[in-house]
Amino acid sequence: MDVEGRRDFWSAIREDAESGRTVLFATHYLDEADAYADRIVLINSGRVIVDGTPAHIKNLASGRTVSATLPDADQLALLAVPGVESVELRGDRVLIRAAHSDAVARYLLTDTPARDLEISADNLEDAFLALTSADGAVPAAVATLDGSLR
Repeated sequence: MDVEGRRDFWSAIREDAESGRTVLFATHYLDEADAYADRIVLINSGRVIVDGTPAHIKNLASGRTVSATLPDADQLALLAVPGVESVELRGDRVLIRAAHSDAVARYLLTDTPARDLEISADNLEDAFLALTSADGAVPAAVATLDGSLR
């Protein structure tokens, strides 16, 4: 679907849900489930991993990504910062996954020449990956717009 068609589709689906109809959909596009569903069931390899609201699921795997422009970043030094889980380099941009984003931001701003710092919360896809093992399974979600699943 094009952008306008997709918006029209979701508007019609939301109207159905508001009229009392339960809408059940399956998707591998977790941002879509996050944006439209009231309740989500995450499934991995045929097993229910978690069942709850999008906020509940994201809170189960709380974490943040700190990104900044940092030319010639020292990946090993960044990995040594307390709370850092992973570091990804994308040219002059560094993406740091951390449990303690404030400490990472403080380090970047006081001990490095980093600039353009951003802190972002996990999305539903990040939560799915954190809640499942690296077994190569494709993420799937069963979601409803009114919170019921029968």
